[in-house]
Amino acid sequence: MAATAGEFLAICGPSGCGKSTLLFTLGLLLTPDRGSVEFDGIIMSDQSDRERASFRAKSIGFVFQDAYLDRARSILSNVVEPAVFSGMDWLEAKSRAQRLLKSFGLAMSPERRAHGLSGGEAQRVGLCRALICEPRYILADEPTGNLDRDSEDFVLSRLRDMADAGKTVVVVSHSARIGDYATRVVRHEQGKWLSDPC
Repeated sequence: MAATAGEFLAICGPSGCGKSTLLFTLGLLLTPDRGSVEFDGIIMSDQSDRERASFRAKSIGFVFQDAYLDRARSILSNVVEPAVFSGMDWLEAKSRAQRLLKSFGLAMSPERRAHGLSGGEAQRVGLCRALICEPRYILADEPTGNLDRDSEDFVLSRLRDMADAGKTVVVVSHSARIGDYATRVVRHEQGKWLSDPC
């Protein structure tokens, strides 16, 4: 399964068919039993654990159904964490985080603790965290599963904006509306993966 720059690829199918496993394998969090994961002509299984971790930190942004924020820490601290891990200067990371939070309509203080956020707000913070390192690849696992319709529209439209800006966006979703935003849908039906343009 190949995805290209500027593509919003949706992966759909019934529970248990392997959608999330596929996404985690693409994100280099799991190693495939067969086949390989390739980025820019490089077979990632040929790389060391350190090289894969470095590539993941700098090139892949993850968004999950539950934002997985550390709710005892500030919004800012949650957003800058992957940037600091990847070696970015703290002041640059803080500046990027503040710009992202503003662009995602999060007007509250970045020093506010994450425990009081609504589901939609938490997912916006999760999107900011995924984008802090300006990754070329965005992988999202059911990013709208716990959201109301307005928040779902916001998240999906921003993911589409990222694809339109040249990033590769791959989303696992049960949403019946994902096809309104994706450029291509891969569906699991009767034991096979089928690809349909939108």
